[in-house]
Amino acid sequence: MGILIDSSVLIHFERTGTDVSTYVEGQEEEDAFLSVVSASELLHGVHRATSAKRRAKRLAFVEGVLASIPVLEIDLATARSHAQLWADLARRGNMIGVHDSWLAATCLAHGFRLATSNIREFKQVPGLDVEEWT
Repeated sequence: MGILIDSSVLIHFERTGTDVSTYVEGQEEEDAFLSVVSASELLHGVHRATSAKRRAKRLAFVEGVLASIPVLEIDLATARSHAQLWADLARRGNMIGVHDSWLAATCLAHGFRLATSNIREFKQVPGLDVEEWT
């Protein structure tokens, strides 16, 4: 089993100066991954920085994360899972954010747990194993 790390956790780590590698220590039996969606969210934060100094600091953090945690692309199994999840949530009138639905679908398709600080949103997804990491 693996664990997918949500960008909300990494943003919290960056803001507080927490070292990602020390947080995942003790969980070596599980592979940790980052979704390409979360990679985009983190890079978006770099581009939105309001000063060159802040941008450089964010970029260094994001590049460190991208170098140390494997990034998963969206594959056909995830697309199928996402389509089903999207339809189910829409039918129930209980939609979650678009990016969050891709993360949830990735976890469901690959049997991963999700590490997030956004428990409220992800708890709406039936069958999703969610763990709070902040």
